[in-house]
This record gives sequence, C-alpha cells and structure tokens, in this order.
Amino acid sequence: MSETVSRGQEAARAAGHELAGQEPRDPHGYGRWIALGLGVLIAAGAVSAWGAGAFSSSSPSGAPPPGTPAPATAAVTQRDIAALLPVTATLGYAGTYTVTGQGSGTLTWLPAAGQVISQGQVLYKVDNGSPVVLLYGSVPAWRALAPGASGEDVSQLNHDLAQLGDATAASIAAHGWGDYSAATAAGVRQLESRLGVSGPSGTLARGQVVFEPEALRVSQVTGTLGGPVAGLADEGQAAGQDQASGTDAGPGSVLTATSDRHVVLIPLDASDQSQVKQGDAVSVILPGGATTPGVISAVGTVAATTPGANGTTTTTIPVTVTLARPSAAGTLDEAPVTVNITTSTAHDALVVPVGALLAQGPGQYAVEVAGPGSARRYVPVTLGIFDDSDGLVQVTGALTPGERVVVAAS
Repeated sequence: MSETVSRGQEAARAAGHELAGQEPRDPHGYGRWIALGLGVLIAAGAVSAWGAGAFSSSSPSGAPPPGTPAPATAAVTQRDIAALLPVTATLGYAGTYTVTGQGSGTLTWLPAAGQVISQGQVLYKVDNGSPVVLLYGSVPAWRALAPGASGEDVSQLNHDLAQLGDATAASIAAHGWGDYSAATAAGVRQLESRLGVSGPSGTLARGQVVFEPEALRVSQVTGTLGGPVAGLADEGQAAGQDQASGTDAGPGSVLTATSDRHVVLIPLDASDQSQVKQGDAVSVILPGGATTPGVISAVGTVAATTPGANGTTTTTIPVTVTLARPSAAGTLDEAPVTVNITTSTAHDALVVPVGALLAQGPGQYAVEVAGPGSARRYVPVTLGIFDDSDGLVQVTGALTPGERVVVAAS
C-alpha cells in the first residue's frame, strides 16, 4: 500500500492540480486514476499531439469520417463527490479478558464458547452447583466481602445490587455507597437467592463474584469440567478476611472472553495516517457484500513494522471503527472486511466519468465535448477529487452541467 501511496503523491505533485479552497484529495485515488486515464487514452487511441496554442475550449476537433459510429457519451453533472480510501480490515469484538479461578473447589458447569454473559448472570459453577456471578466494575475481586468492609470494590458491589434491583439506591446511599452495610447484606442475600444459592448468607467469599467492566462474550473455555478451580488453597477463609490471610496457590484461567461489542480493526499503512482522524465517517463492506456505516473511534499512535516478501517491510498503525448498527454484523468474528474511508469531499462540483479524461501531457488533461450533430471540441480541465467507487472525477473548466462528453468504449 505504501508504494501505491508514494506513486499517487508524486503524480499529484507533478500535476500541480490543487483546487483553490478545496479540501485535500486522496493521493491513492489520484495516482490510480491518472494511470487509468492514460490507459484509457492509449487503449482508445484518442490522443493526438497538439501544437502550442491548439489546446482551447473553443477549438473544434472536426467532424469524424463518414460512417464512424456515434461515440458513447455521458452528461456533465453537478453534484457532491467524495474520495474514498479502501482498506482491508478485520471484524471482531472489542476487548480481551481472562477470567481466573479464585478460591478452591471443582468446576461443575462451564459456559459455551460464543455465549454472552451479562451483569448478574452466572459465569461458571463449582462443587454442588455454587454459582460464580459476573458483576460490573474495574477493580478485581481481590478479597472476601462482608459487613464492615469498605472500599472501591464494595462501592462496585453496591452499584451492581442497585442496578440489578436486588437493593434500592436509597437504602444503599443512606449507609454509604462505599460501605458493606445491612442494606448491602440484604441485597447480596437477594442476589444469592435469585441465583439458586440455598441458605444465602449475605456475605461473599473470595471467588464468588468476578468483576469486569462490561458483558463478556466467551471466546474460549480454558477450564475443564471436573478440574480444580486454581486459586486459594485455604478453602476455609472467613468472609471479610483480607486476601493476605490466605495462601495463594496461583489463580488459573477458567475462560477467556471479549466484550459483546463488534469493532473493525484496521492495520492502516502509516503513510495514510494523515488522511484519517477520529470521528471520520466510513462504510464497511461485510462478507456477502452488505454495506453498513461506521465511524473511526480511535487512531493509534504507535506504529508496528512487519516483514514482507523479498525483504520488504510494512509499517502500520492500528485504527478502530465502531459500527453505527452493530446488529448488522450478526455473530461474525475475525471476518475479513473492506472499509471505505472518506478522505475528502466537494459540494456542487462539476463531475465527469473518469473514462472521459484525455491526457495531453504531464499534468494536463482534457475532455471531448460532443455538440449538436457531429460537432466536437476539446476542453482543458483541471482534476480534483476522484470517486473510485463510482468511477467519477471532479473537474474545473469551461463546461456546463448537461453537456455531453465522449467516454471510452467499454
């Protein structure tokens, strides 16, 4: 990709066709369509060597020889146009999480890969069906919790209980969000009872809950049914006792997960970094051809270089796209997609098909206007934005919307 960018930028500089007051063009599209314009020119045999002063908007090109078929033409239009930078990307899920076992016991139930587990739902079970529940929070569950405890982990627990409806915000706030109060204990008993715990105690042993910032989508189950929960060796650690009083045997992974939010990850060529920014609108072409809108939500600043063929290297930066309609992606994961990034736009521009361009020399182009009857004339044009997807190009010159220009035969 970087080689293409370089060629496009060199061609753009050589042409010197910057439009006054116009947003910057896409150098990829410019370079490609210059090459295409030259190719069309050669293939159609439409270029003649003009002498100095003959390049004029009013110079007739003469009538074609008798019997010559009428040329294919297209209308000059006035419309909005956008330059698109197509890049390859991967559709997946945001975030990476590893759920580790805490406490001790035997794994007796595990979720399936692809299952989404939300706030207040069971992640896995140990021993006689004792549930380990997912709660939302950024601080890991590092200790047992019981009346008298306080801290950020307790505040997380209280907010979860209120959001799940197992306690009221008013009752929690009356005692303090950061304190494990009687209201917290009542809410824990309600949560435990709802999850099928017999004789709910109103306290939480270490390993009974897992705090993660959001819902989890199970990507791989790493624990084994009948296997141990690798965690604290001291199963009898009392509720409310600090982690330091137990013996940590080394937590083991039970499952790995992502969020349930689809994102598109682009390894963007570093030479294209200046063409994208956070908030840019994009369109994502999904497997099967469906297109869905999105927006660039993050542009990385740390480049990564990977080796390529024949001793070449590729330097990329990570770019993240958030889908406007996440449901459009279904359950796709690690799927290859194409992202069209809008790099520049022009409003009410004069537009012709790329196939109408005739190269007249380095950085010089014209179109052939078909007049009444068989009258023809060449009109010099300055190139602007190329719309790769529709095969159109913005031009400035002595043209009027509705005029017909000759296009290369397909």
